[in-house]
Amino acid sequence: MAAPTPSNRKFLGRLSLPERTFVADALRTETVGGVLLLVAAVAALIWANTPLKESYESVRDFHLGPGSLGLDLSLQHWAADGLLAVFFFVAGIELKRELVAGDLRDPKAAALPVIAAICGMAVPALVYTLVNTVGGGSTDGWAVPTATDIAFALAVLAVIGTSLPSALRAFLLTLAVVDDLFAIMIIAIFFTSDLNFAALGGAVIGLAVFWLLLRKGVRGWYVYVPLALVIWGLMYNSGVHATIAGVAMGLMLRCHREDGEKHSPGEHIEHLVRPVSAGLAVPLFALFSAGVAVSGGALGDVFTRPETLGVVLGLVVGKAVGIFGGTWLAARFTRAELNDDLAWPDVFAVASLAGIGFTVSLLIGELAFSGDAALTDEVKAAVLVGSLIAAVIATVLLKLRNRKYRAMCEDEERDEDLDGIPDIYEQDNPDYHLRMAEIYEKKAAEHRRRAEMSAGSGDPDHGPA
Repeated sequence: MAAPTPSNRKFLGRLSLPERTFVADALRTETVGGVLLLVAAVAALIWANTPLKESYESVRDFHLGPGSLGLDLSLQHWAADGLLAVFFFVAGIELKRELVAGDLRDPKAAALPVIAAICGMAVPALVYTLVNTVGGGSTDGWAVPTATDIAFALAVLAVIGTSLPSALRAFLLTLAVVDDLFAIMIIAIFFTSDLNFAALGGAVIGLAVFWLLLRKGVRGWYVYVPLALVIWGLMYNSGVHATIAGVAMGLMLRCHREDGEKHSPGEHIEHLVRPVSAGLAVPLFALFSAGVAVSGGALGDVFTRPETLGVVLGLVVGKAVGIFGGTWLAARFTRAELNDDLAWPDVFAVASLAGIGFTVSLLIGELAFSGDAALTDEVKAAVLVGSLIAAVIATVLLKLRNRKYRAMCEDEERDEDLDGIPDIYEQDNPDYHLRMAEIYEKKAAEHRRRAEMSAGSGDPDHGPA
């Protein structure tokens, strides 16, 4: 007799309870930060397109910092190189946690989201390059449409009031984490200016000291914060983009729990720093970077100039096709079966949502066209337009399935025995069924008691008193 065929692995299946809890906590903070990011972007656009635009430019271009240390920077520069280092520090911790305790620790489970993320970056880059090769534009901006902004995507979900099951949210978060990793690599490899080897060597020594202090168990923010600032300053002066310092330090933190620990050091620090990143660093970056002219003529140029058209098509078409196509092909060749409660259109809707590439796309746009201020602003406008179109398309697709998503979320949250653990995670536990039987018996007894009291009160519906 032939050996039984092993059952295929489920894709977008139920998360483990610890992973579900982590995803819920992380995305809750990102959602709040995303709403602030949205408000900051709108404020920047209004400020830059009213008679007050001169004051916007004055504030954005105001310089401060110690010039003797090479840090006499504009506020816009401080936001892009300084505040986003905090954002990438959190991204480094997220990546480390995914690698040692999350979905990425299992190569089989990681294959689908990693392949989806890679395809979701490669296809937009190809779309941009093709448009600009045919149209005679500059291919320098090939990396602009490759990024996904998880905070902005979650802000869209919050604004439109769409529920997403935890598996889809975790898939979106994993996509964004892998996306951030490759964005960091792109910035480090392709947007590094002439190297100052003395400063770079100092930054590497600082990172080695940072790692050694962590290994020795040294505690105290007063040790690490000054050291982190020194490392950042040296990295900035080295010619390597300063945000690389943030992700390097994030990756050094220990993110696995040891005996007796409720949270690992990485989880604890991420819990402290994530609100600063999502609620302050990223919105301020948006405030100083999203203020571009959006007159009718400028918006028309977005769809006629190859550089800007490539960005829009990369975000709207490239992201959706890349992520969905990569996911479908990976599932087909790994024989992973889609969750019975979901359908492939749900994956396409999330892929469309990933076309919102606001924060890192703006940063890469500034780096790619740093020598052409006018083209930089046009590319920023293209990022805004492409992200908006992707958000509208995703909104329509998600709304079509919102009733199904809401029912799935209610099933995930139901806790009838009030023990703090969703019932769906206890259904295989015999003790759970005993508790539920007791609960149902108590409810039935309470119902009989109320019926007897009603009958005894002379209620005509229940007979004479």
